[in-house]
Amino acid sequence: MHTVARHPLRVVFFLLVLTTVPGMVYAQAGRAIAQKVFPSVVLLAMNDSKGQPISLGSGFFVQQDVIATNVHVIAGASGGYARLIGQKAKLDIAGIVGIDAKRDLVLLKITGGRAPSLRIGDDAKMAAGDTVYAVGNPAGLEGTFSQGIVSGIRQLEGTHLLQITAPISPGSSGGPILNDLAEVIGVAVATYREGQNLNFAVPSSYLRKLIAEPKQLAALSTVVPSRKMGSSSDSPGDPAKESVVGTNFQWLDNSGYPSKFSFVIRNRLRQSVTDIIWVLIFYGEDGEPIHSEVATLKGPILGSMAKTLAASDFSAGGEPPLYPGHHLRKQTSRVEVRVLNFKVVR
Repeated sequence: MHTVARHPLRVVFFLLVLTTVPGMVYAQAGRAIAQKVFPSVVLLAMNDSKGQPISLGSGFFVQQDVIATNVHVIAGASGGYARLIGQKAKLDIAGIVGIDAKRDLVLLKITGGRAPSLRIGDDAKMAAGDTVYAVGNPAGLEGTFSQGIVSGIRQLEGTHLLQITAPISPGSSGGPILNDLAEVIGVAVATYREGQNLNFAVPSSYLRKLIAEPKQLAALSTVVPSRKMGSSSDSPGDPAKESVVGTNFQWLDNSGYPSKFSFVIRNRLRQSVTDIIWVLIFYGEDGEPIHSEVATLKGPILGSMAKTLAASDFSAGGEPPLYPGHHLRKQTSRVEVRVLNFKVVR
């Protein structure tokens, strides 16, 4: 007590040092992590069979010549290339050497260059409130580095996901999510576009298992788009749209005119949904769309439930019920039911 009274300034200085050091360490850690991981992160540009661009995404090296990313980034692609952040050289994608479609993870073999691999961390050690960093190429803006926290651990169809606040957006798909040791603890996969900073990552434990079980090289074209994957190839996906899906389309008769049909809207969310906007896409024998119909189901559909719908239940834009002509049915090889949007009842 006597020492404090004689040297008040010394005590004040000591307290200031204690309160400022954590902030200084935090700033240096973020910069150091960015500098360490950037040389291992790539922009992915994917093309269709005609060489036309179909998606942009992110990825990162897990071995000197192997990149990890999301399946939905490469779905529907016949070719493409990877480019390290800040570099002009294009690395060719030879094919696929590992895939876990359920978790939206894929490993790509790269030729024409190498890069250091990122260390895979233990996502089981992460808890709500822990700091995380996201690296990717949102909207093609290379080398975007953002910081946030783990805000929750979620379960979806038997797979657990890391919910994070580190911002991700279209083009971030497949980018690494890192802890404060610059270790990969997740792969950016999804965001609720209608939510406020609700972003998700596939835990690194699934990625580690995939790396440990390499497969023979397979062509990119073996992966086809799926409604279980991201809602669009150039976005980090939308778990809401992936969880409210259209399925089980069928024609109701063989000879009647006009033709009638039914399909199912399945709600995999726990919450009820309403105002479901869907589109029916009719494809011809050549696989190209020949007709479409858009309508809205006011709902609701309760959580974890489904609803069977018939053409007579809807009218598009105030027109008569959706009874496609018999000629359209003859020309149609398949019909896709795609959910475009909906509202969650909270």
